[in-house]
Amino acid sequence: MSTFFSAFASMVERLADLLQPLFHASSAAAAIVLFTALVRLLVHPLSRAAARGQRERARLQPQIAALREKHRKNPEKLQKAIMELHAEEKVSPLSGCLPSLFQMPAFFLLYHLFSSTTIGGESNALLGHRLFAAPLGGRWAEALGDGGPFGAQGLVYLGLFALVAAVATFNFRRTKRMMAAGAATSAASTSASAAKGASEGASERASEGAAAGQMPGLGAVNKIMPWMSFFTLFTVAFVPLAAALYVVTSTTWSAVERAVLYRDMPGAAPATAALV
Repeated sequence: MSTFFSAFASMVERLADLLQPLFHASSAAAAIVLFTALVRLLVHPLSRAAARGQRERARLQPQIAALREKHRKNPEKLQKAIMELHAEEKVSPLSGCLPSLFQMPAFFLLYHLFSSTTIGGESNALLGHRLFAAPLGGRWAEALGDGGPFGAQGLVYLGLFALVAAVATFNFRRTKRMMAAGAATSAASTSASAAKGASEGASERASEGAAAGQMPGLGAVNKIMPWMSFFTLFTVAFVPLAAALYVVTSTTWSAVERAVLYRDMPGAAPATAALV
C-alpha cells in the first residue's frame, strides 16, 4: 500500500512540475484540480447513465401511480411492486448514486496523502506546497489560528466557502424546482389513475396516493435532499486543503454537468428561462 501512495505522490509532483510555469507556487493545487477533472471525465459515462435512468424513472411515473392506487393500503406490497417494475423495465433506482461512489476512493486517497507526514518512509514533500498562502496539508482551524478568518490563509478558505455556497445555492434552487415538478407530475398521474376507478372515494384515494409521493421510506430523504449541497461547507472546513480542493472542484463540475444532462427534465430550468 505504501508503494501505491508513493506512486500517487510522484504523479502529483510530476503534474505540479508540469504546471509550475503557469501556476508557480500553487502548481500542486492546480495539479489536484486537474486530477479531479480527470477523475470526473472517467466517471462521466456513469453520470450520463444516471441521467438516462432518471428519464426512465420519470417515464414510469404513470405506472407507479397505478401501483399506488392498487396497493394504497399495503405499503410493503407497494414497495415490492415498484421494485419489480424497475426490474422488469431494467431501470435501477440506485443508478444516480454510482458517480459519487466511484469518486470516493479518489477523495480518500488525497485525504490520506495530505494527512501523512511521511510517504514510503520518506518525508512527504507535498505538504510543503500551498494554494496561495494556505498549505495544502492544512485545515481551516489552523488558518484561523494564523491570522484569523481575514488573514492570508483565512482568505483562501473564505474564497472556497464563497464558491461552495454559490454552487450549493444553485443546486438548492434547481433541486427544489425539479422536485416540485416531479411531485406535480406524480400527483396528476395519481389523480388520473384514481379517476378511472369508481367515483365514490376517488378524491380520497388520490390524496392518499399523492401523500405517498415516492417509494415508502424516501419521504425524509427528499426533505433534506435540496440541502445536501450545503454539507460541502463542513467538508471543506474540516479536511486537509488538498482534499477540500477536490471536493470543491468536483461539486462545481457536478453542478454544471447535471445542468447540462438534465436540462430537458421537468423543472430543470426556471419558468422565466423556459419562455426565452
